[in-house]
Amino acid sequence: MHKILKTEVLGPDVYRMVVEAEKIAKKRKAGQFIILRIDEFGERIPLTIAGADPEAGTITLIFQTVGKTTEHLATLKVGDHISDLVGPLGKPTHIENFGTAICVGGGIGIAPLHPITKALKEAGNRIISIIGARSKDLLILEDEMHEVSDELIVCTDDGSYGEKALVTEPLKRILDSGTQVNVCVAIGPPIMMKFVAKTTEPYELQTLVSLNSIMIDGTGMCGGCRVDVGGETRFTCVDGPEFDGHKVDFDLLMKRLDAYKEHERASYERWREEHTEECKLLEEMQKVQQDGN
Repeated sequence: MHKILKTEVLGPDVYRMVVEAEKIAKKRKAGQFIILRIDEFGERIPLTIAGADPEAGTITLIFQTVGKTTEHLATLKVGDHISDLVGPLGKPTHIENFGTAICVGGGIGIAPLHPITKALKEAGNRIISIIGARSKDLLILEDEMHEVSDELIVCTDDGSYGEKALVTEPLKRILDSGTQVNVCVAIGPPIMMKFVAKTTEPYELQTLVSLNSIMIDGTGMCGGCRVDVGGETRFTCVDGPEFDGHKVDFDLLMKRLDAYKEHERASYERWREEHTEECKLLEEMQKVQQDGN
């Protein structure tokens, strides 16, 4: 059992949670993730480790409510417990002093990008970060990304904050300027990562993406998280989650992510019908957060 020590609303349907997980906190490295199960009746879902405090024995999870399990997780309070946490899983990000790194994050993808950006900065890299969201209220971790970046560019699709642009626009501008860039790391929605990779490919810039394919056991046994990378089958849980963005078949990834949409929607709606009080509480928490902004 893992005790919840802190919960916080970061934005519409986005939450930060600090959880006791001593062994994971000590071993976790940037880019790795956990799989959790809320209780004995729950499903297993992967979440990136957004931060860790080895001395306190805690890890930080940042997640967006997109279905039954994430919404259930958001209803838990300080003092509640999560039944199972398995990790750290996946291969850590390869960190070295490349020179100059561009770190591109979109939406909830900024959460897993932050520890990677921090590790690259600590390794001596010059960091140019580009973060984006559909609108200002959906942008997360701006201050945290600013702290670990030499330059930070903020974009919103609707122009409500920062540049009115997709993240690929300032990325291309930087590459066209002749600035020496040695590596790009991109994390966000699959469609965003696809076009970041397309943007960097003509420049032959090494581009790493972190994939969020459907995952069940996290050990490579079930094959649910399989992705096509360079024409070969890879498993996100044990071979990734990071891959060469120029080799990933993003269209197949997105097709597989949609495979169980109807089942996921039915499960989510059934859960909401059975937990009306918890749903009302979440709505109140979101309203307080919005009023505070």
